[in-house]
Amino acid sequence: MALLIQKPVGCTAVPLRNKPQRLPSLAVRCAAATEQSVLRVSRNENFGKLQAGYLFPEIARRRRAHQEKNPDAQIISLGIGDTTEPLPQYIADAMAKAAAGLATREGYSGYGAEQGQGPLREALASTFYPGMVAADEVFVSDGSKCDISRLQVMFGANKTIAAQDPSYPVYVDTTVMMGNTGAHNGTGFDGIEYMVCTPQNNFFPDLSKTKRTDIIFFCSPNNPTGAAATRDQLKQLVKFARDNGSLLVYDAAYALYISNPDCPKTIYAIEGADEVAVETCSFSKYAGFTGVRLGWTVVPKKLRYADGSSVHADWNRVMTTCFNGASNIVQAGGLACLQPEGLKEMYGLINFYKENATILKKTFQEMGFEVFGGEDAPYVWVGFPGKPSWDVFAEILEKCNIVTTPGSGFGPAGEGFVRASAFGSRDNIMEAVRRFKEVYGKQ
Repeated sequence: MALLIQKPVGCTAVPLRNKPQRLPSLAVRCAAATEQSVLRVSRNENFGKLQAGYLFPEIARRRRAHQEKNPDAQIISLGIGDTTEPLPQYIADAMAKAAAGLATREGYSGYGAEQGQGPLREALASTFYPGMVAADEVFVSDGSKCDISRLQVMFGANKTIAAQDPSYPVYVDTTVMMGNTGAHNGTGFDGIEYMVCTPQNNFFPDLSKTKRTDIIFFCSPNNPTGAAATRDQLKQLVKFARDNGSLLVYDAAYALYISNPDCPKTIYAIEGADEVAVETCSFSKYAGFTGVRLGWTVVPKKLRYADGSSVHADWNRVMTTCFNGASNIVQAGGLACLQPEGLKEMYGLINFYKENATILKKTFQEMGFEVFGGEDAPYVWVGFPGKPSWDVFAEILEKCNIVTTPGSGFGPAGEGFVRASAFGSRDNIMEAVRRFKEVYGKQ
């Protein structure tokens, strides 16, 4: 006989006005009802700790609701960091050629090495880590976000975690899913060491006040603030990890956007980092691969757990067990990105988005806002002191028909800010500027 389990159905998300939240300020209101279930499998209780939905789907939901209410509105998205410009021709042609080759006897290929094709691994090592990383320390994947989740699987339960605040929500949310936090306390999750990064500390945490944790998540240039860590700051970070025996997960997804020569583009530019750090990166924001999907993670062979066992060997096991390798077609595109013509096209795309960021930053500055980022990253971090981030998000959407990202969705320290993404066509960016000036230009 099937076990009958009562559970709430008809859940809807409603705004919480008075209580700051780690992720979208929502509560889940559920109608009292019962639904039959044949399962005797209990839910992973850690999912119950997560605050409502993941940030970006929640933004999409609110955008849809606004569009339904205002069907004629021409909404411009400066929210989720999704690239908008066509793939560079040389890179697209390489993938088209690889795809066409699969239809021939000579060009067909099936499963490949889970770690990635040899020529691509070699090109990644020589292009981005010359003299610092060996090709077999580079693992090709379907993107940084996926690798961050797989890293959490490798780390396992009963690990302590530190993360920048604000930062990319995946670091915290996957930590919650793994059971490595307590409950949400109304501001953040118990058990996570939030490394506050605000204008007051130049967006770099006070490491003297940071507790020791097993794992440290650090992103530079930071998403959402756009702040890039200097060489001296990264030296402090590596020393902190070494002194505490912590493993540093360094997210370099926006490294090629860095203009400041004092800000390294890889953690391995810092001596000793290869004994404490893994680095993850992606072609998503470099070559427009957000939908194509191709990234990589560097795991140095010098990395050893407390018992002396190899982190590299464990990561290889994760990739060969949990992943079948990136698409052969996509890897051909990745290799094309690293050829002289591909690099030229890729940097052209990056520079286009950097110009967008400059336009947006200048606009907010001229209107009197306190603005950060926009120089070494494709994000502009705009302050709205005293205003809840989700209220600002709603106001901009209502008055300007523009989607931004509320700062509180990236962590408690993001309250009072919104993030504007520079990923957009030039026409849309200029139209967004016009709308912003129309609404906020006379403040």
